[in-house]
Amino acid sequence: MEDVRLTESTRAETPAWLDLAGRVCVVTGGGRGIGEGTARELAANGASVAVLDRDGDAAARVADEIKRAGGRAISLAADVSRTDQIAAAAERVLQEFGPCQVLVNNAALVGYAGPLMDADLDQWDRMQAVNVKGALICTRTFGRQMIDAGRGGSIVNVASICGHTPLPQGGAYSVGKAGLLMLTRMLALELAEHRVRCNSVSPGLVRTSATESAYVDPEVSEGRRRMVPAGRVADSVDLANVIAFLASDRAGYVNGQDILVDGALSQTLMTLVPKPSRPMQPS
Repeated sequence: MEDVRLTESTRAETPAWLDLAGRVCVVTGGGRGIGEGTARELAANGASVAVLDRDGDAAARVADEIKRAGGRAISLAADVSRTDQIAAAAERVLQEFGPCQVLVNNAALVGYAGPLMDADLDQWDRMQAVNVKGALICTRTFGRQMIDAGRGGSIVNVASICGHTPLPQGGAYSVGKAGLLMLTRMLALELAEHRVRCNSVSPGLVRTSATESAYVDPEVSEGRRRMVPAGRVADSVDLANVIAFLASDRAGYVNGQDILVDGALSQTLMTLVPKPSRPMQPS
């Protein structure tokens, strides 16, 4: 099957369909994985990108590479669960680029904490503080810039297939991502009057620098690939392309929606059901 994705090698031959030139974008968790891919994609489409990550060195690396490629970027070291740190980051964005117009809430903690009945509540609290409250803190802070500027904006939350389907041994993560999906819908309703849209993307299986440990075992890696009807596990480009679309005016009437970017993995439930030996006849 031919891979027809828009990649950096093909983008040079493609018109600037998304037209993000001059947009001020903030990407949380931008130091690696989906966040890194998204920061690069937005910058490649002309946006000025603030790469925010609690790992300041990782954020700086991505921002520096964007600038060396001819883009505009700054790095911000901040924990999304800390209101004071996000407020300081927002002030820096305002000084460097102007008010935020696109916010990508990607920062997240992933963990297999075991059954919920036995889950460590401190770990639970920390995960929800980043995965749900962190998205709200960033939205309230950067969203206020969008409202005050009066030009509208776009917020894209990175949820997960695990917010739709329970993740065994990962209840804290699944519950948090389900909460993020409802947060997306609530914010879409509340911010629409300010012309600020809020949508989400839900990745399925994704192989990035952030998830590489799950693909070390070749047998496990191949097993994951076989599960996906598309015949491959996603990478950050697959998600970044959809996020960039939602960030752009091309998605100007899309609000309060979630897009599953999973290669049809979420549609495979009934393929697991044992089939009868003889076809069932209509009755």
